[in-house]
Amino acid sequence: MSGRGTIKAQSGFNANADAEALRKAMKGFGTDEAAILQLLTARSNAQRQQIKAAYKTLYGKDLVSELKSELTREFETLIVALMETPTMYDVKCLKSAIKGAGTCEKVLIHILSSRTCNEIQEINKAYKQEYGESLEHDVTGDTAGAFRQLLVILLQASRQQGVQEANIQSDAKALFDAGEKKFGTDEEQFVTILGNRSHEHLRKVFAEYMKLSGFQIEESITRETSGHLKELLLAVVKCARSVPAYLAECLYYAMKGTGTDDHTLIEIMVSRSEIDILDIRAEFRRMFATSLYKLIQGDTSGDYCKTLLLLCGGDDA
Repeated sequence: MSGRGTIKAQSGFNANADAEALRKAMKGFGTDEAAILQLLTARSNAQRQQIKAAYKTLYGKDLVSELKSELTREFETLIVALMETPTMYDVKCLKSAIKGAGTCEKVLIHILSSRTCNEIQEINKAYKQEYGESLEHDVTGDTAGAFRQLLVILLQASRQQGVQEANIQSDAKALFDAGEKKFGTDEEQFVTILGNRSHEHLRKVFAEYMKLSGFQIEESITRETSGHLKELLLAVVKCARSVPAYLAECLYYAMKGTGTDDHTLIEIMVSRSEIDILDIRAEFRRMFATSLYKLIQGDTSGDYCKTLLLLCGGDDA
């Protein structure tokens, strides 16, 4: 974990005392939501796992089930998300994106494009353990074409390391020949190069591409491709440039416009709270005429809002 998260381990932590405090907040007349959200956002994920274990030992009950029975709506979803390990949380988000009628491609796109190779390997392993089927099997059964190809490449989690100086120009030229220069687009070139090269290598390729074509690679992708493939290619490019900037943009669009995309909002705020939410906040402030804190404040309410603001960790107004 890099030190750019807002949620830190509490010093002098005592899992039993926390389990007792949560029990007290849930028992009796009415639930003390404030006590629950204050406690859980002041502990690291690893500490929350210990609280879960302590709760079962002390009371013979599952803490997450107890929380679910006491809380409602988005606040419940958010608190339950905080109680998952980071890997298991990604696994469950991906599973629910695939199962049922129609796939939620947006979830596949933003998790698989923004996670590191190590994180994806962990996700693959945990998914197989949890569901008995590989994530790749479930993804391929539910998607098609070049979109599916690129997802499968990302799931291999074997991006090259470092920069291959000798290939920067040839990669840029291959992308140019496959897109701007050609009538119709050779999607496979885009998929192979963007899916397999390291982020630092790709940044150099993008600069070279700009010299060759006079366009940013994002402009060409927007013109040359469409649908889910376009969204995935753009996500991969943006993550190669900066994962925090990409996630800041996802957060912005989750809250702008009619209705809030709570799923995306919760998913990013929870999964990045111990990794790089400070960088996401800084990028958000740079890209949009407001702070992440202000937008959350204006777009959500009640205990749900309070918890998100604690995860956000401050205003950059």
